[in-house]
Amino acid sequence: MTQHSRDTPQFYLTAPSPCPYLKGQEERKVFTHLVGSRAGELNDLLTHGGFRRSQSIAYRPACETCRACVSVRVVVDDFKPSRNMRRNLDLNSDIIGDMRHPAPTSEQYSVFRAYLDARHRDGGMVDMTVLDYAMMVEDSHVETRVVNYRLRDADSGFTHRGAGELMAVALTDVLSDGLSMVYSFYDPEQAHRSLGTYMILDHIVRAKAMGLLYVYLGYWVQGSKKMDYKGRFLPQERLMPAGWTRIEK
Repeated sequence: MTQHSRDTPQFYLTAPSPCPYLKGQEERKVFTHLVGSRAGELNDLLTHGGFRRSQSIAYRPACETCRACVSVRVVVDDFKPSRNMRRNLDLNSDIIGDMRHPAPTSEQYSVFRAYLDARHRDGGMVDMTVLDYAMMVEDSHVETRVVNYRLRDADSGFTHRGAGELMAVALTDVLSDGLSMVYSFYDPEQAHRSLGTYMILDHIVRAKAMGLLYVYLGYWVQGSKKMDYKGRFLPQERLMPAGWTRIEK
C-alpha cells in the first residue's frame, strides 16, 4: 500500500449541484487541500492549471456537460485601460488602497455583511458569521494579503494609507508570477463608483509595481452577467484546452 506524505496532494470530486452562473446547468468541482510546507508552491502550480483558492482548499470546475468556466489572467505590462476604465480611476481618485498581511476586522465584516445582503442574498455565503469571515481571511497556508480601500481624508495626504471610511476590501494571493484576486467586496451604497472594476485596475497597477506578469481574475463565464465583466480587461490570457491563449479583443 502506497504511503502518502502530508505534502502530496490528494484530489476529490464533489457531488453535482445547481450551477450558480448558468441556469439549467449542474456543477461539480475537483478539489484538494492546500496544507503543509509546499502549500505555496502547490497553489502556484494549481492556479496556473486553472484552480482557485478558498481558504485552505484549491478547486476547479469538473462539470460533465459544460466547459463555460474559463480561467483568465490580465497581461499586466500590455494592459491598456479603456475610456470607461479611465473614468473609473478618475472617479475613485479619492480612494487609497493599503495592502497588508491578512487580519479580519469588525469594520471589514460590516462591509462584507452589507455587500452579501445587497448583492448575493441567494448565494452560498449569505449565512456567514463574523467567525466564518475571520476564517475566510486567516485560513491560508500561502502568501496572502488584504487590501483595504479607504477614502482619502485630511490626514491621509499623499501617503499610501487612507484614514477615512472603509469602502472596499480585496483578499489576494501573491504568486510567483502574479496577483490572484481570491475575493473582493465593497459598500453597496457606493455601487455608482463601480468599485469591483476599480479594485481590478488597482491590482494591475500593484502587480506591475511588484514586477509581476499577471493579475488572475478567476473564471470568466460567457453568458453569465455575474462573470462576463472579466472579459473586458484586455489583453488577457484564457486557459484553453491547448494552454493559456492570448486574447486581444
